[in-house]
Amino acid sequence: MAAKLRKGDKVIVLSGKDKGKTGTISSVDPKSNKAIVGGVKIAIRATRQTQTSQGGRIPKAMPIDLSNLALVDANGKATRVGFKIEGDKKVRFAKTTGDVIDA
Repeated sequence: MAAKLRKGDKVIVLSGKDKGKTGTISSVDPKSNKAIVGGVKIAIRATRQTQTSQGGRIPKAMPIDLSNLALVDANGKATRVGFKIEGDKKVRFAKTTGDVIDA
């Protein structure tokens, strides 16, 4: 099935402690139905020092469920994603405005 949310999409968080925050998806795991969004759901992780990196308490973005994310349309509001056929390609479009997301 085609992915409604993909890497590089600008999304808004719909629920949880980071409700209302926006960010860009840096990675998606379709198997577990989760995505990592920059600047959202930050947790502090203690890491050991290595030859290449400094140790200590490092903030890390944790995975968030895809059901708690919505795409941001051209107006800056949350929108659902639909699919339609344009020519011979299947494209995603924003349900609120009808704009094609990826050309």
